[in-house]
Amino acid sequence: MYKLMCQQVFQVGNVFGLPDTSVKESKERVRTAIKNSGYQFQSRKIVVNLAPADTKKEGSIFDLPIAIGILINFEEIKCTNLKDTIFIGELSLDGKINRVNGVLPICIEAKKLGIKKVVIPKENVNEAAIVKGLEIIGANNLKEVALYLNNEFNIEPEKIDIEQIFSTSKKYVLDFSDVKGQENIKRALEVSAAGGHNCLLVGTPGSGKTMMARRIPSILPDLTFDEALEITKIHSVAGVLTKNTSIKTERPYRSPHHTISITSLVGGGRIPKPGEISLAHYGVLFLDELPEFNKNTLEVLRGPLEDRTVTISRVNASLTYPCNFMLVASMNPCPCGFYGSKEKECTCSNQAIAKYMGKISGPLLDRIDIQIEVSPVKYDKLQNDEKIESSQEIKERVNKARKIQIERYKDYGIFSNSELNPKLIEKYCKLGEKEKKILQDAFEKLGLSARAHGRILKVARTIADLDEKETIETKHIAEAIQYRSLDRKYWKN
Repeated sequence: MYKLMCQQVFQVGNVFGLPDTSVKESKERVRTAIKNSGYQFQSRKIVVNLAPADTKKEGSIFDLPIAIGILINFEEIKCTNLKDTIFIGELSLDGKINRVNGVLPICIEAKKLGIKKVVIPKENVNEAAIVKGLEIIGANNLKEVALYLNNEFNIEPEKIDIEQIFSTSKKYVLDFSDVKGQENIKRALEVSAAGGHNCLLVGTPGSGKTMMARRIPSILPDLTFDEALEITKIHSVAGVLTKNTSIKTERPYRSPHHTISITSLVGGGRIPKPGEISLAHYGVLFLDELPEFNKNTLEVLRGPLEDRTVTISRVNASLTYPCNFMLVASMNPCPCGFYGSKEKECTCSNQAIAKYMGKISGPLLDRIDIQIEVSPVKYDKLQNDEKIESSQEIKERVNKARKIQIERYKDYGIFSNSELNPKLIEKYCKLGEKEKKILQDAFEKLGLSARAHGRILKVARTIADLDEKETIETKHIAEAIQYRSLDRKYWKN
């Protein structure tokens, strides 16, 4: 946390401590807000020092603490025992305290440092109140804060019921009961959701790739509180947390357009902000029509997919954001979309197909655990009136499998099979002799890499969890292998 010092000096008023432009401009906002709150701004010259001086300060969150420091200096606020209290907020010229970004992570850090009370904008109280052990005071304007500190105005600490919020979270509108046929694709997406595995859908136009991908959020496992807290922190920093949201109760689903820039995808800017991959943390990043994305943009995903974090370095700062997301992508098999189709003849040349598929590099493809071909639905399937399994039914199996994983990995700080490192793969993905032979044959026949070998084992572990089996059996490893064979059809050596 930063330390703020206001002292009377006989020099031109200024703000020190490596402030950016928005912090320097706080001089006029604070001066005017104090006057418009009914206090006389005395003719003294004030110097504000933000310590430590070697750390860059940015944003308007320093307005309120600067104003409080000045009012204490003017003796308008009598309370000076504020050792365990911090103030956060931007001031309007009329003295109103405006909503700011990043309040939740600030409050979490404040608690770690032993802070007892946090005074913040009224509009930020919902997100801050989920931090247990902190007294959250939400104020509408500077006058309220001054009167509160002088014991002339009462503000009750904000309290929320986390369990109630989780129990009343909204239901996802789209449902897999709308999808007729495509049972094999639904199964692949169920495995993907249960273990948090990356997934690629390849198929002709109109086969239902996008329709099914948009229904993935309806079968994702329920969030744990720790996951929800981490997601909310990222969205708070990025400034995309809606006004009345205290904590995110649903897994994120991000679907950027293929014209997205590298900075928007992975994060960046003068002061690095989270990108789409971080906003999709513990959720889904859906890239529709994958080859239409700029190849350089796709290549930057390789590191984050492996490390599950992204580090953005700029002159002003170097920040690391988490990005443990599930990549779901869809694409056509060629520019016209009908390569390999039995219904319509492909009009693309071999060169055009090779160039199109070449936009997806081998190393990126290697990081996608599940690759599956989507075929058009037959007419008789569309006319079938049989009851179709709903998303809720699928989600119940996914939740059971994910609970097994959470319990299994509770001592390692991970939540799913997709996060297993080589040591944990060796410990929890052991195979019998028969299963080893099947995997060895597939490894040699398909020319798999060492990374693909590990990912097959992780997918097989998820399939076994869906089956509620302690050990990986033959059928589990066989199903996992079939999800890795598609690249031999479309990406030929």
